[in-house]
This record gives sequence, C-alpha cells and structure tokens, in this order.
Amino acid sequence: MRYPWIIAIRPKTLPAAAAPVITGTALAYADHSLDVVVAIACLLSALLLQIGSNLANDVFDYERGADTGERLGPTRVTQAGLLTPFQVKVGMYFVFGLTVVLGLYLTWIGGWVILILGVAAILSAIAYTGGPYPLGYHGYGDIFVFIFFGLGATAGTYYLQAGVIMPSVWWMASALGCLIVSILVVNNLRDIENDRKVHKMTMAVRLGVKWSLYEYYVMVLTAYFIPVILWVIKISPPWGILTWLSFPYAFYWMKFIRRTTGKALNKALAGTGKVALIYATLYALGMVLSVVSKIP
Repeated sequence: MRYPWIIAIRPKTLPAAAAPVITGTALAYADHSLDVVVAIACLLSALLLQIGSNLANDVFDYERGADTGERLGPTRVTQAGLLTPFQVKVGMYFVFGLTVVLGLYLTWIGGWVILILGVAAILSAIAYTGGPYPLGYHGYGDIFVFIFFGLGATAGTYYLQAGVIMPSVWWMASALGCLIVSILVVNNLRDIENDRKVHKMTMAVRLGVKWSLYEYYVMVLTAYFIPVILWVIKISPPWGILTWLSFPYAFYWMKFIRRTTGKALNKALAGTGKVALIYATLYALGMVLSVVSKIP
C-alpha cells in the first residue's frame, strides 16, 4: 500500500472529531460569542487528538496481541507490517506534540481548566490501549469517549469562545457524546469475537451482542431527543430540531447493524461517523437560522 500514514490516521474517523467542535461553535455563534480563530484552533486540536489516538491504538493493540490476522476492521499499519512500531510511536508523539502546541494557545485563552482538560485528554488517548491499565481493555472506552470526545470537546469549544458554559451546552455536549459513543459501539461489536479471544474486555464483550445493540439504539435516540427536550423546556431555539432531518440516515444504520455482523460492520462504522457530522452540521445551520430569523 502506497500511503501507509494515510491509512494509519484513519480519515473516516475524523468526522467524529469535528462534530463536537462544530456543535460547540454553533452554540457560541447563537450566543453571539463566535471567535473564528479559537474555533479553528479547537477543530485542529480535536482532529490531532483523534489522529494521535488512532496511532496509539494501532501500535499498542499490536504490541498487546489484540491485532491478529483474524482482525475484521480496517487495516492496522503496524499489524500489516506497513510501518514499524517505532515509526508509529514517533508519529504518535509528533501528533501529540502538535496538539500540545495548540493546547498552549488555547490555555492562554481559557486558563488552567483547559490545560487540565488537554493533558487529561492526551493521557487518556494513550491510556486507551497503552500503559499498565488500558482503559479500552477493561470496558471503560465508552466512558472515555463520552467525556473527552463529547462533553470535553463540545463544552470546551464553547467555553473557549464564550468564557462560560450555559446549561444548553451541557445538554448538547451529551448529545454529541452519545453519537460518538455509538461509533465505538459499532467498532466493538465488529470485533467482539476477536476481542473476547484476546481478553480485551470492551463494553461489547461485557454486554454481549444483544445489549450492545440496545446501547447503540439508546445512544442514537438520546442524541436526537435532546434538541427536542431543549425546545420544549425553552432553553434552546426550536431550530435545533433540524437535526431530525438526518434521522432517516441514522435509522438506516440502526437497522443495518441489527442484521449485520463481522467485517460488513465497517460500513456502519463509517456511516455512523457521517451521522454525527451531518447531525452537527444541521444543528449549526439551526443556530445560524435562530440568529438570522430573530426567532428565540
């Protein structure tokens, strides 16, 4: 394969990193606090954190023996011999180094809270599959993803632009967290048999197929009902329910994973990532319309 580094960074996972930042920025815009430079820095940081996490998973899963010839997911460059473990680790540290540089700028804007969040996010990304107690191997991956790629990315993006965090932000951060967790659920469902063999106790391994499917459904449906709840209790504009325009696409993947197993779930993995991005984009459009239309 000619472009191993492109394979290593896994571009299809990047929409999931962008979606929370888009949502946080949309909320900041709706509250007249948009800062384009900060928003771009947040987006780049989120993308770099996702890439660094992908590289860490690639090399540490290989070193722990979790990636074998029976792997059903997209190609892992270390396991496939396209890059050496040393090369992948150098790439990982380089990416996290860039994340730190951007993080210093964001810390200058947002203070020590952002510093703590950034350091914790990087350490957790490494600890997901690396270190003495890898989070992903003990069933804590879903919690890690919800906190850092949902709550942290969405609320952090808003806070860096607005200087405060409103209740509606935490609600929408939870919605994005649910969508990002649903991506991980598909990933772990696909690998459930191989993970069980190598004693990688993901949430899917612990719950089994049936309850993992329920987890996926609950995560997706929760994300869609949150904007409705915010509208009903009048702490967010009705335009947020534009997210429902993407629900038929989400529903397609809900049906797809129910009747699909193994390698075919790679389609649902990419599809669920697109759901998160489309959802966030529609929500952003809704926030723009809420300002332009003057309808609260």
